[in-house]
Amino acid sequence: MASITTDTTKHIISEIPTYITVYSDGTVDRPRQAPTVSPNPDHPNSPSKDIIISQNPNISARIYLPKVSHSETQKFSILVFFHGGGFFFESAFSKIHHEHCNVFVPLANSIVVSVEYRLAPEHPLPACYDDCWNSLQWVASNSAKNPVNAEPWLINHGDFNRVFIGGPSSGGNIVHNIAMRAGSEALPNDVKLVGAILQQPLFFSSYPVGLESVKFKSSDKDLYSSVWNFVYPSAPCGIDNPMINPVGIGAPSLDGLGCDRMIVCVAGKDGLRERGVWYYELVKKSGWKGKLELFEEENEDHVYHIFHPESESAHKLIKHLASFLHE
Repeated sequence: MASITTDTTKHIISEIPTYITVYSDGTVDRPRQAPTVSPNPDHPNSPSKDIIISQNPNISARIYLPKVSHSETQKFSILVFFHGGGFFFESAFSKIHHEHCNVFVPLANSIVVSVEYRLAPEHPLPACYDDCWNSLQWVASNSAKNPVNAEPWLINHGDFNRVFIGGPSSGGNIVHNIAMRAGSEALPNDVKLVGAILQQPLFFSSYPVGLESVKFKSSDKDLYSSVWNFVYPSAPCGIDNPMINPVGIGAPSLDGLGCDRMIVCVAGKDGLRERGVWYYELVKKSGWKGKLELFEEENEDHVYHIFHPESESAHKLIKHLASFLHE
């Protein structure tokens, strides 16, 4: 009788080199993942704590509160923040995002709810979009008289007439998709989404836009396509799916964006700069009735404000966003 042998050697089944490797035994290696840090409830200017939004699916968040100085009933605008990382790495609890929020919160004088959504490939898209929508719904639900899974910082200090969403890179992509959903689905207690902040947002398509055909190497295009295929392998229309290409096949009109104000932030040295400007122009031409703004920092690269939150350029951006949050 012939013996049956099985190969039990651990081997790579998929990867994006230097970013992520998936092995045959189910383990995943994320070499660029920043270390995580604990919240700091005693921070003098931006106390933070971790909260559970949902246990099925597993969604959590780190919430930051500005310094309450005027009175115990002081109210702040609320920013629901979606971190970057290509949909497959990084965390709301990572050191870089925690340090960014510690700088952002006192300068912007706003509550930040930084969402820990599920990542690909363990949870392929559209899981993260659903998690972020559920998180926004949960924030809005705290405006009720007796909310389920209540959060005291939101109840006591959140201004539910000033609810915003924001995020960098893939987080900016999530912002777009959540804003579109807010245009067709109501939030609890008639809470309205006031504004959306897209920072160097991740969009792409099968064709170049702007100066990409001049600036791009084929490897750049291959990277964005590889990331999308990796995080959403079943995406209808692939890289032209409306979630990555806002005017892709079957995409709803951008005039359906469910917010009153939007700011698109780009950086001159960023490979995604052309896509951010492209998206701004698409929204501008769509017939959307909201207030739209483009902000550019010419001498900076991708998500510079996340990597260097204490830099002069980062402070300039955050102060500009503070004005956007308090218009």
